[in-house]
Amino acid sequence: MSSGQQGSVPGRRSVLRGSLAASAALALPAADAAPALALSGRPRAEWGVQTGDVDAHSGLVWVRSDRPARMIVETSASESFRRTHTWHGPLLGPGSDFTGTTRLRGLPAGEQIHYRVTLADPEDPRRTSRPVTGTFRTAPERRHQDVRFVWSGDIAGQGWGINPELGGYRVFEEMRRRHPDFFLCSGDTVYADGPLQPTVTLPDGRVWRNVMTEEKAKVAETLAEFRGTFRYNLLDENLRRFNAEVPSIVQWDDHEVRNNWYPGQILDDVRYTEKNVDVLAARARRALGEYFPISTLPGGRSEGRVHRVVRHGPLLDVFVLDMRTYRDANSPNRQTEDPVGILGAEQLAWLKRELSRSRAVWKVIASDMPLGLVVTDGAVNFEAVAQGDPGAPLGRELQIAELLRYIKHQRITGTLWLTADVHYTSAQHYDPSRAAFKDFAPFWEFVSGPLAAGGFPAVKLDGTFGPEQSFVKAPTRANVSPAESPQYFGEVDIDGCSGELTVRLREDTGAVLFTKVLQPGRVGQ
Repeated sequence: MSSGQQGSVPGRRSVLRGSLAASAALALPAADAAPALALSGRPRAEWGVQTGDVDAHSGLVWVRSDRPARMIVETSASESFRRTHTWHGPLLGPGSDFTGTTRLRGLPAGEQIHYRVTLADPEDPRRTSRPVTGTFRTAPERRHQDVRFVWSGDIAGQGWGINPELGGYRVFEEMRRRHPDFFLCSGDTVYADGPLQPTVTLPDGRVWRNVMTEEKAKVAETLAEFRGTFRYNLLDENLRRFNAEVPSIVQWDDHEVRNNWYPGQILDDVRYTEKNVDVLAARARRALGEYFPISTLPGGRSEGRVHRVVRHGPLLDVFVLDMRTYRDANSPNRQTEDPVGILGAEQLAWLKRELSRSRAVWKVIASDMPLGLVVTDGAVNFEAVAQGDPGAPLGRELQIAELLRYIKHQRITGTLWLTADVHYTSAQHYDPSRAAFKDFAPFWEFVSGPLAAGGFPAVKLDGTFGPEQSFVKAPTRANVSPAESPQYFGEVDIDGCSGELTVRLREDTGAVLFTKVLQPGRVGQ
């Protein structure tokens, strides 16, 4: 049977015991690129489990097998699994790199769901894997239930991979301890263009040691190499334990493919034999859909998309943007007309439409790049929205100005922007009273990251939309390792009674660096 009523809120935020603890403690999976097709014994799910795009009544469960296998999911209201509902998932094979997802439907709202995934030999269903267990909580249907989530991005970048001597990706354990309802991953989920070295000598003489795999020793070009890049992070026990307890909402940015890429780009980079970025992006997109449970990108199929809305009950809608697939080429970004912009015309129309339809108290715009921070691409071109000219909107700013104007005139309340990308943490308030472009309502943008990558100094602000930085914490030199500088994540709490939203910027120890409380029901604040 389907899950019944779960107990109190503290129960849902409890740390899993029993079989989940056992699955989280699995030894590191073998780093080989692909499972053998003829192995003795039973199937194994050494890469853990994940859930994604969970709403009030549904969610996706992910697993990877070490050989061909049928995916079977059981759900229950309790971790004892005394009463279960069985979901028969796909046959996992080489066409998806032995990964697969099963959509769970008809779940009870606002309740803790325990699940276990078993892999069955397609030739002999009696030969099954050891079950791997996880849990998640569905979104509430009623407003009185609180919501908490965390966000950040940028994993295994700039040469800093999994370092066992440092405890691996420790920040994921700290985020898990916050017991969030979900994790918003703001892009750069992997660094396909960032090869690792076995060791790196730090400025103080210490030696950083990376876990190495064949795929992470070079830039990713083939589909197998992209798959191996996505698989690399799952070698980390902290991340596997986090995935088993915290659902994800995932978007991508540039490093899933290549630094600062855009459609139609032809590379001038000696590391690549495949110079056509569109070919590389198609392979990366397929691997992204294979290795993350993304509802609009099942199995990485070409007809899927990354941008989507994930509804988390009456308090929250998350609008996931894709600032890569539809953008125009990076340029000096000063053109007076730009119908393509950073979103593309079709995605912009979609975003306006969905924002207008939303009845949620809060509307988080999950952006894989910041708005008013000047992110460059070489000496003359620009990578994000801003280009450093504080005057009237130009280039990609024109599209953002159109969106901000629309939000104001349609009186869309409760919008805020969350992002990562720049490898530090900050809070910006945008206000027309300080701006060259004035036809918009004030709003906040919060930046947090990286999770496991190099830290970088803060970049300049562009005055077009009137940003004022209330807080920033960043290194003073480029590519500071996670051994030398904190990693960062953000946390959002929404009070179910008042609707009040609190943003906290945290470092990897859990320490709070900055707090901002926002009031519901306002067009701008």
